[in-house]
Amino acid sequence: MSVLFYIGALLIVIGALCDFFGALGLLRFPNFYVRLHAATVGIIGGAAVPLFGVALLALGADFLPNRYAIAGASFITGVIVLLASPAGSHALAYAAHRAKLVEWEPKVDHLGEVRGSD
Repeated sequence: MSVLFYIGALLIVIGALCDFFGALGLLRFPNFYVRLHAATVGIIGGAAVPLFGVALLALGADFLPNRYAIAGASFITGVIVLLASPAGSHALAYAAHRAKLVEWEPKVDHLGEVRGSD
């Protein structure tokens, strides 16, 4: 087995741990914004990192006939998840803050200072 196999397997294990800690954060954190952060960590660490690991596993597997296609698709999907997840989380947090849907009084409200209290 090549070094790519071990690095890919390590990335998959790291992804499983990120999923676990993201789920634990969803259960334990006190409010929407912090839970949204835990969900984003779970998505990025639990989806994108294992996809990069699968890409490395596919590149290291000489017996796969379509290993470059599998690695390329996994890598491109990981990049899309890596780019889309923070943007989606930011949009959710911004919309919740603008609509005042979350019962929470921040110590410092930078969005309110920039836009003026709506």
